Amino acid sequence: MRINPETVERIKQAADIVEVVGDFVSLKKKGANYSACCPFHNEKSPSFNVNPVRQIFKCFGCGAAGDAIKFVMDIDGIGYGEALRYLANKYQIEVQDEEVTDEEAMRQNVRESLYLILNFAKNFYQQLLTQTDEGQSIGVSYFRERGFTNDIQKKFELGYSTDTWDALTKEALSKGYTADILLKAGLLIHKEGSQTVGYDRFRGRVIFPIHNVAGKVIAFGARILKTDKSQPKYLNSPETEVYHKSDILYGIFQAKNAIRQLEACYLVEGYTDVISLHQAGIENVVASSGTSLTTEQIRLIGRFTPNITILYDGDMAGIKAALRGLDLVLEEGLNVSVVLFPDGEDPDSYVRRVGAEAFKEYLKKASRDFITFKTETLLQDAGNDPFRLAAVIGEVVNSIIKIPDAIKRQVFFHRTSEMMKVDEQMLISEGNKLLRKLHTQPKLQERGSSKPSNLSPQGPQDISFIDDGPPADLFAGDSPAVPSETEEELAQCSKLFYQEEAFIRLLVLYGANELEPTISVCAYVLGEIQGIDFQDPVFQHLLTLFRENYSREIVLKTDYFQNHHESEIRDLTISWLTSKYELSSLWTEKFEIYVPSELDVLDKSSFINILRLKKAFIEEKMKICMENLKKATTEEQENAILNEYKFYKGISMAAAKELGSVIG
Repeated sequence: MRINPETVERIKQAADIVEVVGDFVSLKKKGANYSACCPFHNEKSPSFNVNPVRQIFKCFGCGAAGDAIKFVMDIDGIGYGEALRYLANKYQIEVQDEEVTDEEAMRQNVRESLYLILNFAKNFYQQLLTQTDEGQSIGVSYFRERGFTNDIQKKFELGYSTDTWDALTKEALSKGYTADILLKAGLLIHKEGSQTVGYDRFRGRVIFPIHNVAGKVIAFGARILKTDKSQPKYLNSPETEVYHKSDILYGIFQAKNAIRQLEACYLVEGYTDVISLHQAGIENVVASSGTSLTTEQIRLIGRFTPNITILYDGDMAGIKAALRGLDLVLEEGLNVSVVLFPDGEDPDSYVRRVGAEAFKEYLKKASRDFITFKTETLLQDAGNDPFRLAAVIGEVVNSIIKIPDAIKRQVFFHRTSEMMKVDEQMLISEGNKLLRKLHTQPKLQERGSSKPSNLSPQGPQDISFIDDGPPADLFAGDSPAVPSETEEELAQCSKLFYQEEAFIRLLVLYGANELEPTISVCAYVLGEIQGIDFQDPVFQHLLTLFRENYSREIVLKTDYFQNHHESEIRDLTISWLTSKYELSSLWTEKFEIYVPSELDVLDKSSFINILRLKKAFIEEKMKICMENLKKATTEEQENAILNEYKFYKGISMAAAKELGSVIG
């Protein structure tokens, strides 16, 4: 089904980019815009920018850009239609569907089909829990024994699967779902040797739906309630196109707002730990679901807070095994603390035994930073054995150097030296040795590699009119963003390329602005470059769009290009609209210095863009003349080419004089 155009427009109007992005990352106000660490690539310093006025986002690190719909598509890996449905649901807009052709239906994204069948399964399991005798007597009874109220069961959308072979499969097939999509979603298992006969993966178990950050069900965890040694206690969905266990944390959807508001995240091991803590009013908690903590999971937490506290039960053997894995958290720049519960207790049992307030108080008293916790644990294990003590020093120093922030490293070196009663400088020296090894190895590998490094070019940020390189992006903001290219490719970009880009950027951003009454920027600059076509195909395409529409007395506005159906044009426009830096208000408020914006000097910048473009265009003609001169075979040909060259040279010098350039 296709969403009708009127509904699409309502969704676009309702969707607020700050609210939408804020559901997935923790945004910080920065001047008129918002910033965050990019959710699409790993970074320590924020380069992800959200512009609430233009309703766009842009990452200056990886180049990701777009509007609220594009953000949902990229963050969740879904198609355009599913992103619209997500936003419609968020803003409570009723979706009006239209019929699609068979060909369009066949092209439906597999991921969207998986989301649909998984949501169907979640609803089916919920109905079995609440509306069947078996669900009530077994499933509901179990949850009540754990102290889970009806509200908390609804919050986490808990369910039950009856102890029958194919209840879900039969129901799904009767509703039009295929066995193939059930198989791809991990809900159906084929009998060995058969491609047609199968049975439900989850049978006779309570069901814990696993949600992604957007709240979509992507998998299930299921606990058996009867004693059966032939079956595992917990059974989880297999890896699918929408579910990668190492990328997700149980409860992240329900916890993300609390994590962001409290600027802290508690990490536990199991489903019931998460639910019990929510029941006790502690909502900033997620679970790794019994797996070792992964880099992807750490980065997921890092979207919402830099502060993570890991809650361990009293199993010291398990804790020691997990200590090395926690270095990953330090490497990602997060502040990690540890809470150890008494022997035989876990977060679920402890909060039910002592109550919510006593539990919170215990967290405050028992919490220790990871380096201190690791040092104390290893020292206690080493005793007075000098060899084991030396090994402890090495392990702790190896953890400290994983911390990206040099000041934090210094603080921990000082504290650790006091705990171990060793010289602080010795620890620092040992850390420096390890750091040098870490940094030397990649450099040696790079030196032997023939692959060129990627560059993110930045244009000059001056307001000089000297024509000695790529054009400055006048006044506040970045120069036009260019996709990452190798150094060799950048060297091939001619001066004309940059002047064409600056000219088109001016048209896209300010073409509809008036320089004088009835004279727009578009009318002025197009009238001054008649007969000039651009070499770059994208810039020429944009120039043609302006010329064709202006011939019909239509001046295209920025919104037209910002929402263009061609992604290359849309992304280029967003790059031009988005500024990596903002001018501090202190210039005006404190120093009483007014820095003009590009709009303030639009007449001057239009004039300069025209001159620079013409000069670069003429210089390309001069290059062609010099190439033709080498090929000339007669004196007459040489003289004709030289005369043409002198003609272009004269125009170039006149343009340079206007620009204030000095030609030697």
